[in-house]
Amino acid sequence: MSFNDRAHDFQSRYLHDQELRFRIEARRNKLLGLWAAEKMGLTGDDATRYAQEVINIAFQTPGEDGIFQKIRADLDGAGVDQSDHQIHRHMAELLAEAEKQVHDD
Repeated sequence: MSFNDRAHDFQSRYLHDQELRFRIEARRNKLLGLWAAEKMGLTGDDATRYAQEVINIAFQTPGEDGIFQKIRADLDGAGVDQSDHQIHRHMAELLAEAEKQVHDD
């Protein structure tokens, strides 16, 4: 395999890994949004809209901080008692669940 072939192979694997990571994080954000919506008493279309808002935050604020801050503020605003630790724990659990779901697709 030539150097150019190896470089192309590496680039292809890197792009695939990045796309997979994006899909997993988007799925986690949807699951997190649905979890938070349930905690706030949202159902049906309202819960789906809220989950989409959480997904959109990832495009506006890179990393998990923006998502965490939105969930934290919205839960507080709705009077839902969840600690920062509980929210972060759900984020981690739902990331694992999202990874399983994406790999099972």
